[in-house]
Amino acid sequence: MMLEAYGVTESNWREATEKSPHFAISETPAFVGRAVAALAQDPNVSRWNGTSLSSGQLAKIYGFSDLDGSQPDAWRYVTEVQDAGKPADTTGYR
Repeated sequence: MMLEAYGVTESNWREATEKSPHFAISETPAFVGRAVAALAQDPNVSRWNGTSLSSGQLAKIYGFSDLDGSQPDAWRYVTEVQDAGKPADTTGYR
């Protein structure tokens, strides 16, 4: 739905950054799926009870990546870059 909203596909999704530069931090559904899979395989998953975590945080802990090999930390980016009014730059967030 997000790709459709921006008028792009998986193969050309980066074109959406022309209209919305901060879209550069977006992550694929596979990245979220890998986060869920990592949690499902963790025998100590209860350590996260009552905690809100992002895919980016879990990627660092469990060592998985998005389809392009990066580990986008979208929520940290949104807070530190987008909400802070800084220009789009995923350096250090991907």
